[in-house]
Amino acid sequence: MMLRRQFLQKLGALLLALIPLSLWRRQRGKSVGSLWQIDPDKCVQCGRCAKECVLSPSAVKCVHQYASCGYCEFCSGYYHGNYLKLDTAAENLRCPVAAIKRTFVEDPYFEYRIDEELCVACGKCVKGCADFGNGSLFLQVRHDRCLNCNQCSIAAHCPADAFVRVPHDKPYIFKKPPLELKK
Repeated sequence: MMLRRQFLQKLGALLLALIPLSLWRRQRGKSVGSLWQIDPDKCVQCGRCAKECVLSPSAVKCVHQYASCGYCEFCSGYYHGNYLKLDTAAENLRCPVAAIKRTFVEDPYFEYRIDEELCVACGKCVKGCADFGNGSLFLQVRHDRCLNCNQCSIAAHCPADAFVRVPHDKPYIFKKPPLELKK
């Protein structure tokens, strides 16, 4: 029979042994020379980022490039094409998890923000924005969530080969701004 003191000593030794292991696992992805990222110019919004990532929810999230946004009343990334009314009723919205938040700025402008905690990387909003809008929404790997697997499961299943390795010091690939914004 083990005494309480012996049990606590063994438990403490085990916990002390696990600390370096957990620190090593946390730093493992950060010390690599390159990281996985999505090239927004190659991405076809196939929906596989939501399904193929080893994490649930995916480490891929929709991001909004505000400099390219038109702040439109009708945003094709926010509303689907068969909307009944320009309001926030679920049947009118493109995002299946309501991860896009809409805020009135001034008539007729609205600001759209992505709630990354809700975003599942389905790409529906990105596809709508690219097909009918100015493409200010796109998918990116969020490195605070990504494990930086050697062979990324999403990259292996990406039909457009949009997953590329980027330098650790430049972890994001932004879309090219529209011509009128370049100066």
